[in-house]
Amino acid sequence: MATDMRVLATSLALAFAFGGPVAAQTAAPTTNWPDRPIRLVVGFTPGGAADYVGRSVGDALARALGQPVIIDNKPGAGSSLAADFVARAAPDGYTVLIASPSAISVNPAIDPKRAPTAHSLVPVAKLTASPLVVAANPQIGVKSIPELIAYAKKNPGKVNFAHAGMGSAPHLGGVLFNQLAGTDLTGIPFKGGGPSVQSVIAGDTQVTFATPPSVLPQIKAGRLVGLGVTTADRFPLVPELPGMKEAGLPNYRIDFWYGFFVPQGTPPEVVKKLFDAAQLALQKPEVKAALAREGTDVSPSSSPAEFASFVREENRFWAKLAKDSGAKAE
Repeated sequence: MATDMRVLATSLALAFAFGGPVAAQTAAPTTNWPDRPIRLVVGFTPGGAADYVGRSVGDALARALGQPVIIDNKPGAGSSLAADFVARAAPDGYTVLIASPSAISVNPAIDPKRAPTAHSLVPVAKLTASPLVVAANPQIGVKSIPELIAYAKKNPGKVNFAHAGMGSAPHLGGVLFNQLAGTDLTGIPFKGGGPSVQSVIAGDTQVTFATPPSVLPQIKAGRLVGLGVTTADRFPLVPELPGMKEAGLPNYRIDFWYGFFVPQGTPPEVVKKLFDAAQLALQKPEVKAALAREGTDVSPSSSPAEFASFVREENRFWAKLAKDSGAKAE
């Protein structure tokens, strides 16, 4: 008995010292997971796409898991603060990050200090896919991408585009636009998609390259003018807006996605349960309808491993785009 206790004590000491599998499983038994609420961390303010996707999926996810899913908005540093928070959380499946390429691929590329954070997150499930939407304040009088290019060239230095922080997809969307269209739009950072879009509506900035949930309601209400989408061709959920090939920029392409991530060391069986619950949530007609209304398509991965492979490919694309753009860390 004494020997058994000494072995157990030694095992626990090693587990806590090195953060190995014993530590994760000792700290977080998985047989009854989940037995308390799940915290879903969003790296942007309420009103943006990340928040909208999180809330659209969150209710159905809660039903699939049998526990409440609590949205926790932690904006800052282009969503890196949220990624850091989740990467440092207990690897027990109760703290989940909903993230886009900004936190996972771009921020580590433009700020090497962020790389350890990205490597400390485990991909669980891809959720959605969509283009960005190019939208403008009606007062500048442009109704298409070619008209925006002409307007910007006639008014050098006077056209500002709002974005959700350095390295965010809306920021890179504008930078890539400048490179390929020969314009000099000035990027103005905000703490999330919601505030950046509001600045365009107010006329403080003139243009945005925004996620569909952030701008489509405003376009439908007439507060903004939709000019195009950032995919090469038209996007089925927003068929009225031309793609970049049709707008005269055939080399321009930005596709955008969201997915779930958990801290490194989260037990595989918990990752699998969370993945399965996400698949059930994405199959719900009300979830598909809510996302489709905002121009976002359900795009599930077939497994956590498949999503991890997808993320590795995306890392190469987004990291190159970030470096080519000259984006700097905030």
